[in-house]
Amino acid sequence: MKAYYDARAREYDEWYEGLGRFDGLDRPQWDDEVRELEGVVASLPPVRTLDVACGTGFLTRHLRGEIVGLDQSASMLAIAQERVPAGEFVQGDALELPFEDGSFDRIFTGHFYGHLELGERERFLREARRVAPELVVVDSAKRSDRQDEEQQERILNDGSRWEVYKRHFIGAGLATELGRGEVLHEGRWFVVVRSR
Repeated sequence: MKAYYDARAREYDEWYEGLGRFDGLDRPQWDDEVRELEGVVASLPPVRTLDVACGTGFLTRHLRGEIVGLDQSASMLAIAQERVPAGEFVQGDALELPFEDGSFDRIFTGHFYGHLELGERERFLREARRVAPELVVVDSAKRSDRQDEEQQERILNDGSRWEVYKRHFIGAGLATELGRGEVLHEGRWFVVVRSR
């Protein structure tokens, strides 16, 4: 997975922006929902937040308060640091967070949780709860053209092919899975759940 995201770093935002291989895809109301998602993230109260698997900082830049981004990919972190110059960015493992207990007020993660298989999910949730009392998860909404859980082939602009595990969610299901969850957004493309 690390090699895939290192390779994808320079083109990662094309997915959000509808560029490159994503140009011309039939994604009704995609741009509107991306803007709505950004608004939901920006509406979170400003606190000390750790953005786990922050990637290029596409969503990180909308978080308010003191922000620390963590990712395993140095290539992703370099882009995130440019995008969010006031943030602190750390290379590390999301399943073994390199922070003391209670170091943050919130853990935020976008499009990471849906890539975790069962054992990894359990490890991540333990770590997230150890480090912060609140968890906000952004991920992909369940759709009729996708399996709830699947192996996806991802093709990068250089033609390389990668296999990636992916889950899709309904808001209530993700809220239950995270425990004491509250659905902040549920659209055609994205879900956002906060758990305390």
